[in-house]
Amino acid sequence: MKQFVYILTDSNRENLHVGLTHDLKYTMNYYKDMYSLFFDSHKKASRLVYFEEVFSMDKALERFKVISEYTRSQKERIIRSNNSNWIDLSLQSNFEFGELGLSGSHQKQALAS
Repeated sequence: MKQFVYILTDSNRENLHVGLTHDLKYTMNYYKDMYSLFFDSHKKASRLVYFEEVFSMDKALERFKVISEYTRSQKERIIRSNNSNWIDLSLQSNFEFGELGLSGSHQKQALAS
């Protein structure tokens, strides 16, 4: 099953949050609705600045652990290597890749550091 390892930040780039999910679109909507979940309520951590698509849960969990242990400067380096302007990738017109294409009830999963 396809997994996504991602990094979120707030509008001031003060906080970086690493997460893992199988439905990136759902997760981004969740963070935008519940922006104070992991951060102070005045800091909206809903800007998706980096993500990786991984096709194995084991490899995704391994990558999540590695990125979670990175220092802030290491996280900034991988963000800048793919998104030098720190734009919100969830606002891109082609942000449909994160949707899980299954019908019926299924468990939404999200892990966060």
